[in-house]
Amino acid sequence: MRHLDLPASPREELEPAAPRVFYLGDPVRTPVAKGFARARRAVMRSPVESVDVKAVHDFGELLVAFQRTSIQARNLGRCLTVWENALTDKKRPTVLIGLSGPLIAAGLRTVLRDLIEWGVVDVVVSTGAVLYQDIYQTIGGRHWMGTPSADDVRLRELAIDRIYDTYVDEMKFEDTDRAIGRVTDEFPARPASSREYLAFLGAKFDDPGSILATAARRGVPVFSPALIDSSIGIGLTLHYQSRRKAAARFMLDAVRDNYELVQILTHSPRTAVIYIGGGTPKNWINDGIVMANYAFGREGEGHYYALQITTDVPHWGGLSGSTLDEAQSWGKISKTATRAMAHLDASIGLPLLAGALWNRRKVWKGRPRLRFDWTGDEVEIHPVRA
Repeated sequence: MRHLDLPASPREELEPAAPRVFYLGDPVRTPVAKGFARARRAVMRSPVESVDVKAVHDFGELLVAFQRTSIQARNLGRCLTVWENALTDKKRPTVLIGLSGPLIAAGLRTVLRDLIEWGVVDVVVSTGAVLYQDIYQTIGGRHWMGTPSADDVRLRELAIDRIYDTYVDEMKFEDTDRAIGRVTDEFPARPASSREYLAFLGAKFDDPGSILATAARRGVPVFSPALIDSSIGIGLTLHYQSRRKAAARFMLDAVRDNYELVQILTHSPRTAVIYIGGGTPKNWINDGIVMANYAFGREGEGHYYALQITTDVPHWGGLSGSTLDEAQSWGKISKTATRAMAHLDASIGLPLLAGALWNRRKVWKGRPRLRFDWTGDEVEIHPVRA
C-alpha cells in the first residue's frame, strides 16, 4: 500500500497555529494571554436588548428599539438611522428612491404618496408597473384580496388577473391602457424624457391619493427608465398605432432620461439612495454615478448614503440582491458611505420605516424641499423652505 506524506491537519497547512490561551482559574496557574481579557471586552461591548412591546408607543420607538436587537430587525433599525442621517446632513443631499415590485398591490400606495408629500424623498425612479397601478387606482380600479391557490384558468374566464394573493380587474386594466393612450394624444408631438411625460400624466390624472399626481403637484421628478416594459407601454403602443403615420409624434427619449439623471447627480452636493426592491431602478440610479463621471471627466464620490429593503440575496450574482458594499467596488457607492441593507418583504419593512420617520418627524422637520427648474438644457436645483 502506498503511503502519502500529508500534513497532520489541513488547518496546520492553511493557517498558523493559534496561540494557546489559559483562562483565569487554570489549575496550573498559567497567566491569561496578554490583552486577551481586554480584547474580549472590546468585542462584547454592546449587549442585545429584548424589545419590550409594553414600553414602545409608536413605530419610531419600535425601530429605535430594533437597533439594539439582531438579525433583520436590527438592519431595519439601521435603515432608519441612515435615512435620518441623510435628512439632517447640512450639505442637503438629494434623496433618490428606487421602487420595484408589487408595491401598489401590497397596499403601499398611500405610504409612497406620503413620502413624497412629506418631502423625505426628492426624486422617484420606478418601474412602470408601480406607476401604472397608481393610475389604475386613480381611474377607479381596485386591488382585491385573493388567494395564491386560486383556479387561475377560472380567473382568466372571469377577466380577473392575479398578483400572488391579490386580484385586479382585467377589464379595468384595459380601460386604464386606453385612457393612457387617449391622454397621450394630447402630449406635444416631440421627443421627451420619461420624467417630462410622467409629470404630464400626473397633472392629467389628478387624484390627491396618487403618487404621480402628488409628485407633479410638489415638483418631484419621477423617472421610469424601462417605462415601455409595463402596461403604460401598452397605452403608449395604442397612441403610436393611431399616430404612426403622422409627420410628428410623441417619442419617449430614454437617453434624455440618462442625461437628466446625470444633471441631477452633478448638481447635488451629495446624494442618498433608498432602494425598495432592486431591479432596473437600482441599477439605473447607481449607473448614474458612472455616467456622470464619464460625462464630466471626474471621479465622483458615489452615493453618500444608501439603504435597501429586498428579499433577494447576493449569492446568485444578480443586481437586486447585490450588497451595497459590492457597489463600492464600482464606485457607485461612496467609500465612506453610511449604508444599511435589510432582507425582508417591503410590504412589511416599508410601512414600519415610513411610520418611524413620521413619528420622529421632529428630527428632520424644516428640511428645505428642492425646486427643479427644467426650462433650460441643464436642470437648476434650488433648496426652498416650505
